Amino acid sequence: MDEIGSFVEQIVGTVNTFLWDYALLILLVGAGIFFTVMLRFIQIRKFGAGMKSLFGNFSLHGKNGGKGLSSFQALTTAIAAQVGTGNIAGAATAIHAGGPGAIFWMWVSAFFGMATIYAEAVMAQKTRVEEKGTITGGPVYYIKYAFKGRFGKFLAGFFSVAVILALGFMGNMVQSNSIGDSFHNVFGIDPLIVGIIIGIVAGFIFLGGIKRIARFTEKIVPLMAALYIVGCVIVLVMTGSGVGQAFHDIFVGAFEPQAIAGGMLGVTVQKAMRYGVARGLFSNEAGMGSTPHAHATADVKHPSDQGILAMMGVFIDTFIILTLTALVIVSTGAWNNGLDGAALAQSAFNSVYGSFGDIFIAICMLFFAFTTIVGWYYFGEVNVRHLFGKKAVKLYALIVVICVIFGSTLKVDLVWNMSDMFNGLMVLPNLIGLLACAMVVYRITKDYDKNKLLK
Repeated sequence: MDEIGSFVEQIVGTVNTFLWDYALLILLVGAGIFFTVMLRFIQIRKFGAGMKSLFGNFSLHGKNGGKGLSSFQALTTAIAAQVGTGNIAGAATAIHAGGPGAIFWMWVSAFFGMATIYAEAVMAQKTRVEEKGTITGGPVYYIKYAFKGRFGKFLAGFFSVAVILALGFMGNMVQSNSIGDSFHNVFGIDPLIVGIIIGIVAGFIFLGGIKRIARFTEKIVPLMAALYIVGCVIVLVMTGSGVGQAFHDIFVGAFEPQAIAGGMLGVTVQKAMRYGVARGLFSNEAGMGSTPHAHATADVKHPSDQGILAMMGVFIDTFIILTLTALVIVSTGAWNNGLDGAALAQSAFNSVYGSFGDIFIAICMLFFAFTTIVGWYYFGEVNVRHLFGKKAVKLYALIVVICVIFGSTLKVDLVWNMSDMFNGLMVLPNLIGLLACAMVVYRITKDYDKNKLLK
């Protein structure tokens, strides 16, 4: 059995190296540049409109009489999945492997990713369907819109299987594991007890359908983001001039890593770029095909309305949450202490908060990981319904709850790596379908711009 496990780990590792170190970096950044140029830098042109829409739609009450969700509910459901443990551990990993300069390249990938996620949301709106009074949509629908016949069905089916495995099952196991681990380390609570509680609460939310999921995310996501932002800002105020030095290290490290005082040996521009781009794309999920499931459900007047709001999800995830984590790590000087992942982030917060830093990170891990569980469950549910029909949803929900409970107790290195692999594999059919619909996105955007000018 050990030999089989070792063989599987080797295969998964090889596939992940090819996908995340080479193929997906080129494809995702390339798609982002393509949509940016084609849509005339939509992320700059419509940034003001996106911020206005974000705060204009802000609500904790979710009053929406339509068959779908409010635009804000759809966004918070998407952000629930985007903002996860990777926003703490992901930034730390990028800095550990690529130095502070990795953050600059994380910003670059997010900038172009905003155009990609705009296109995803627009196509999700364009191709969404109504099934028994419920609005649903996502990549499977625009893939089949782009490709008729067997090829479209194959691509859509491949995407659905990858999403269910990557997010619904394996991804949610590692998210619950992050919660169980952090609560055990900080409070000494048995991870299984934590897993059972998380599983029961999650199951209650799952069985309420998309409306209950949306009501949960619209309340928790803003509070979660505010808590973390305040916690980070306090650290940055306490470090004072360290913030200015952090920005200096980020910009210098992006182009000349060895010029940073006390810089890490072996860090090159290529490494900074590789880890920054990879972790940034993995965190904000632009081009991965996950968030369109949420954006499809929004009741909006024009598909571009939700596309513009979708871009704000990437902005919040990367330019605010991830950047704050990075600034805390770099400004406190913790980035060069040899630690990695969540442990590196914890050491940075501990340098200011003392032992409370561990408690703060554990609470943030709970919020970040649990909202991701809810968002990822829903994305998987859409694809379960697509493949197996509505009757399979309750069985799917039960399996996810079991994964959440037992995932909290396991050593999940292989499961996490397999989740990474299927995350990467779901990008391929999504981008193929999205790029095939590029002219549709262009025409919808042109129509939107024209109508705005006429008003």
